[in-house]
Amino acid sequence: MFDFTGGSLGTLAYAKHGKSRAINAENPTGEKGKGGMAASHLGPSRKGSPCLHDIKSGETVTLAEMEGPGVINHIWVTVTDKTTEADCFVLRDLVLRMYWDDETEPSVESPLGDFFCCGFGRECTVNSLPMAVVPSRGMNCYFQMPFRKKARITLENQHANPIPAFFYQVDYCLYDTLPDDISYFHAQWRRERITKLREDYVILDNVKGKGHYVGTYMALTTLERYWWGEGEIKFYLDGDEAYPTICGTGTEDYFGGSWSFAGQVDGRTVEQNYCTPYLGYPYYSAHDTAVHNFYHNDDCPPMRGFYRWHIQDPVCFEEDLRVTIQQIGVGHRGLFERQDDVASVAYWYQAEPHNTFPVLMEKEERWPR
Repeated sequence: MFDFTGGSLGTLAYAKHGKSRAINAENPTGEKGKGGMAASHLGPSRKGSPCLHDIKSGETVTLAEMEGPGVINHIWVTVTDKTTEADCFVLRDLVLRMYWDDETEPSVESPLGDFFCCGFGRECTVNSLPMAVVPSRGMNCYFQMPFRKKARITLENQHANPIPAFFYQVDYCLYDTLPDDISYFHAQWRRERITKLREDYVILDNVKGKGHYVGTYMALTTLERYWWGEGEIKFYLDGDEAYPTICGTGTEDYFGGSWSFAGQVDGRTVEQNYCTPYLGYPYYSAHDTAVHNFYHNDDCPPMRGFYRWHIQDPVCFEEDLRVTIQQIGVGHRGLFERQDDVASVAYWYQAEPHNTFPVLMEKEERWPR
């Protein structure tokens, strides 16, 4: 029987009732007593198959497939670092998908980097409770992901080049049964390369059923001058139409900051980055190293990455959910409507079945501006 006593220091002494398993390239089926069987030049079971090799352009590989009931507790991945200028967007060209039980439409669909809070095709350090990214491109997810019958995780290489090496591990437990009211994990990526004037950016829409919203990652490229963070996030719950039940007070407020994240460095006012267990601003750059940009690489539109986890404060819904955020700034003339480049990942749990996701944007449209 699945228990809820895992995941905190205060409950580590309680007995656990799962059967621990792990899937990686050394044990691609996760079978008991079948790990590390491949041989290398060092001999049998001496690092014979640590990664997937040569994932061809256009190929989809199955990273993990397991029979339930069970719960995924941890996913770790890393991919070969950039070797040429042409590889600079590989984290947005690899598409991660997850399927629960017998579904044919994914419950998780996102570019690999964005799912782990690394937007813009660039890695950064993330130090939070459910997501951690450490040097160099070590990407970890600790969201629990239950499944009754089976789970399947795939990776599609939409990059122009093969992926020479992809390392991963999926840690999970098998159980005799799961509670009747267990919810399934979902995540969905979206982007508007230029938001529509006076129209809120849609983080998530068309969610039907009972569930709870647990997090937002946002990759924001500001395309206009002046302060960008006055837009309010809105949660439309269970039939809300013109106005939401929950409306925030500003973008930096939603991500836990205040007063423009302002701090002093060498006598200049700058935005300060931070990472905490539940909210963070791990990434800022106005620097572009892509091909032919070396002579003006300090003058590209600023890129900012944020996360906000609703772990202590999940947004619960019984029937439906829509999540949006305004694009509003403030300058010398006061508040004004902005148009920026916004990408996001929404994370939530819900009862299945779920509605089909929008068609994923083509890879060229996913690339940073």
